[in-house]
Amino acid sequence: MLHSLFAGHESFSPWWPYLDGTRFSYAFMDARGFGDAIDVEGSYTCDEIASDVLLLADSLGWREFSLIGHSLGGMPVQQVVLKAPERVRKLVGLSPAPANGLGIPDAAYPVLAEAARKVENRRIIIDSSTGGKLSPHWVASWAEQSMKAVGPDAFRGYLDSVNTTDFSAEITGAPLPALVVVGENDPATNADAMNQTWMRH
Repeated sequence: MLHSLFAGHESFSPWWPYLDGTRFSYAFMDARGFGDAIDVEGSYTCDEIASDVLLLADSLGWREFSLIGHSLGGMPVQQVVLKAPERVRKLVGLSPAPANGLGIPDAAYPVLAEAARKVENRRIIIDSSTGGKLSPHWVASWAEQSMKAVGPDAFRGYLDSVNTTDFSAEITGAPLPALVVVGENDPATNADAMNQTWMRH
């Protein structure tokens, strides 16, 4: 399970009581610069996350596995397929970043880039990506938690990586089951966008 740009592995904690531990084993990985790995230095790229996924799987003795990636995490789960296609059973993307990058417009990029150090920018982005449907208290709380969960250098590095990386030509046609789940109020990562990118790839 790979998290988004705005939170580490604990963002999945609401799921934990409902996961079937009798049928499956789960690994919730923090990328370098997040959560329990907040002090682990690296290049802060999606490709590095993919390599770390394989190292983690090796350390757990998992020859094969399925991958779930949320937002930022949606890109490295696909890169794992490129690195070790024989090991990946299935993919699930939760409002995932596509293989051709986010392609954020130049006019919008400064707001995202400055969110590396400004909690008010994180509030703006969180509020926008949830369609402005959630309470200001919830948005503010999530933004505050996000500031604690990811360091500024890691935030900016991963943002640049997920925006400029494009390996869509290499992964298109990968023969494995894939599912995308989107938020109905997300104006950018919606079903149309995912059908044109992630699912097509």
